Formats: sequence, structure tokens, C-alpha cells
Amino acid sequence: MFHRTTEQESLYDGLEKKSTRELLTDINREDQKVALAVQDCIPQIEEVVNAVYVRMKEGGRLFYIGAGTSGRLGILDASECPPTYGVPFDWVIGLIAGGDSAIRKAVEKAEDSHEAAWQDLMDYGINTADMVIGIAASGTTPYVLHGLRKCNEQGIMTACICCNSGSPVAKEAQLPIECVVGPEYVTGSTRMKAGTAQKLILNMISTSVMIKLGRVKGNRMVNMQLTNEKLVNRGVEMVMLLSGVDREEASRLLSVHGSVKEAVANAK
Repeated sequence: MFHRTTEQESLYDGLEKKSTRELLTDINREDQKVALAVQDCIPQIEEVVNAVYVRMKEGGRLFYIGAGTSGRLGILDASECPPTYGVPFDWVIGLIAGGDSAIRKAVEKAEDSHEAAWQDLMDYGINTADMVIGIAASGTTPYVLHGLRKCNEQGIMTACICCNSGSPVAKEAQLPIECVVGPEYVTGSTRMKAGTAQKLILNMISTSVMIKLGRVKGNRMVNMQLTNEKLVNRGVEMVMLLSGVDREEASRLLSVHGSVKEAVANAK
């Protein structure tokens, strides 16, 4: 029988009677368990990273689908790939039940739809070159479950990130990641440990894939978008370090070529 550890009773009680220090200490104690739970999932995460890389190096895209906190985390990860790695905005796409308005405000019953995820994916011309990762802490969200099911029927590779073991979503996904972090500090509040685990795993997936795709040199974001003064200064420092030119020449090269990678390639 499927048991939702994400819904189990908190290990703590009488929260309203605790001091601020006690609350913070307790929450931190629980948060420390998350990284160890993610560590146990590295073999599953590795399979997903390799599958995403194979598709993306051939021109495929990565989609995240989720509802509520899970959907917002997918959108966050997707939205940070273009500025960090200089990739097009349609390489990694995050979709949330209820559409963009659900990013800020919950849309009633949006996550219960059996058809919406597939329609959302179809709006982007989803095809067999792409890969879809469903994000659902409970592992039961209909929007995610039925979205993955339809993808499987259409020959599209699927994966998931869930925080219960043996969930319906994990059984549907071809490459499941099951990161069981235990009961939440506030019972059932999966934006806490489960959400943190999902964020860590998304960081691992997108960062590893982008490194494998050549979007990083050494440990530097050489393809980052230079969208503000802080990033321009960081870019100048990188050009100086990687090419050996002085600051004035590094600034000139960066201004002419528009990216650290091109500036370094054209340094004399």
C-alpha cells in the first residue's frame, strides 16, 4: 500500500508555544536531513542527467511540469538557465498547473486536471526529441501524473522528482527520482523539506547538463548574459583571468564580442 510520508505527523508538537530560537533550531535540524536524502538519490539523478544530456545535445528540450510549489520550482530553475548559461529561453521550459497566473496565486483545482499538462506541452510542440520531468512532492498530482502518462504514450522520455516512495507518479515515470525526506516540521507543509530537496535536485540536474553541454569553462560561467553592471564586472575579471590581458583590454574585448567565451577566444 502507498504511504505518503510527506503527510505524516510532524516529529514536533506545540509549535505555537516555542520560542523563536527553538523554532529556528528545530527547522534547521530537519533541514539538515535533506542533503543526506538527496545524496541517497544520486544514482537516480545521474540517470536523469545523462538522459537529458543525450537529448539536449541533439537539439531536444527539457520540460518541467508541476503544480503549486513544485511547479514554481521548475519555473525558477528553467528561468535561470538563460542568464546563467547563455542558452535560448526555449531550451529549458517550466510549466505550472493553472498557467503563469498560478506562479503568484493558487488557481483552484488546476492541479486536478487530467488533460491540462498535455495541452500545455502541446502548446510548445512537444515531440520525441524532448524530455519531460514531472515534479510532485506527493507523487499523486493528477496534472503531473496524466501529463507523464500521455508523454509515455507518445514515446517521449519521462522522469520525475517525488518525495514519497512508490508513488503513482514515480511508477509512471521512466526514470523516477524518489527523495524521501520524512515528515515536515509543520505537518504536510511540503514547501519546506520536500521543496528544498526538489530545489537541490533541480540545481544538480540543470547545472550538470549545462556543464556537459560545454556552457562552463573550468568553473566559470563563460556564457552568462551580461545584463547588469555586476555581471559585466564579473565578466571582465573572467576575461582577465582566462586570457591574461589587462582590465582595459578585457573590458574592450567584452564590449566588442558580448560574451566572456568569445572575448577570451579573440584575445591576443
